[in-house]
Amino acid sequence: MNLPATLAGWLEYIERQHPQSIAMGLDRVNVVCDALALKPAFPLVTVGGTNGKGSACMMLEAILGHAGYRVGTYTSPHLLRYNERVRIGGREAGDAELVRAFAAVEQARAACKVPLTYFEFGTLAAVWLFCDVGVDAAILEVGLGGRLDAVNAFDADVAMLMSVGLDHMDYLGDTREAIGSEKAHIFRAGRPAICADREPPQTVAAHAARVGAQLLQLGRDFDCEALPPLQWRYRGPGGDRHGLPMPALRGAIQMANASACIAALDALRGRLPVTAGDIRGGLVRVENPGRFQVLPGRPAVILDVAHNPQAAAVLAANLAQMTGYRETFAVFAMLNDKDVAGVVRTLRGHVDHWLIAPLEGPRGLPMAALEHHLRDAGVTAPVTPCTNITEACVRAYQMAGDGDRILAFGSFLVVAAALTADRMQRKS
Repeated sequence: MNLPATLAGWLEYIERQHPQSIAMGLDRVNVVCDALALKPAFPLVTVGGTNGKGSACMMLEAILGHAGYRVGTYTSPHLLRYNERVRIGGREAGDAELVRAFAAVEQARAACKVPLTYFEFGTLAAVWLFCDVGVDAAILEVGLGGRLDAVNAFDADVAMLMSVGLDHMDYLGDTREAIGSEKAHIFRAGRPAICADREPPQTVAAHAARVGAQLLQLGRDFDCEALPPLQWRYRGPGGDRHGLPMPALRGAIQMANASACIAALDALRGRLPVTAGDIRGGLVRVENPGRFQVLPGRPAVILDVAHNPQAAAVLAANLAQMTGYRETFAVFAMLNDKDVAGVVRTLRGHVDHWLIAPLEGPRGLPMAALEHHLRDAGVTAPVTPCTNITEACVRAYQMAGDGDRILAFGSFLVVAAALTADRMQRKS
């Protein structure tokens, strides 16, 4: 059989390898991982949680990169290009690198006669590439849950649990206790487990104690404090740090996310020492597209992938601090397995006009259902149905004045379409 020669060909190929897009379990990954002899010798940080994972990954990458380390970073999903998921030394992996990694995984997979899901294939390819190029450290973002996620096939030197909220309940359980237990399975015996949730469910501490992980919790073992107007203080077991710059990522929650990253780096200082200057340099240059990202120009355009009530609450708090705008036009869509009404209820008071559209694919929420969720959540503001997100973005630009703001949120798919539409709008 002829294998694909291009990245696009490989992505199409790996989508066909397993009949389900999501199939939880580590058996398949472990078999192929053993066949590849994937045993990373570099320090590995696993980042899980309902929200905050992407921000933590980018902060860690920025700080370690400023310290001169060559870091491999694996995140998901991507916005515009698959290459965004795999970064080496602060740059996206090239097509040729990814093709080489996919070919290596496929050779082992075919020999084992094991079907892999799209995410499993991508996870193994990323770690194989990190080993092949010889990174100094790797940061792996959990895709879904923790216990049965492909990333959990690798033992973390430090595990980070950023938050526990209600999401993916069909797979993880319908309570914070059940979800916390699933996510805490990234903890390892005798190794640091950083929890950035101030009030985690009891199952998190219970699992840490059960496996013998060294649990460090925000508000108890490490913490952060604002030093107005533009600085903050970190307190932790590795010592206090004063006069830190606010992270370049927007939103008050980023100070807590940054403190968790410093706690993780403190735990790794024997293998990956960083200076106070590295922390400052990393925090001021970090970027994470799609997380309360404000695009330049007028009207202001805000992009946020918030797709659960916990993330929506953070977005609402950020919007409340962003004053001086007349009206907010929301470009909005969600997938059908999300708590749409919960998200809308959290944000309805910050939106003056909704522009809604269905998302493509089997999980996309139809227009009628989306409208129903808005009304059921108590939305009384005008609602404009659109054929797709691109049309909704164009309509929003037509309706919004220089003193208004456009908010595109609800899914990675919404943000990706809004980014593309914004680029087209500014070229016209």
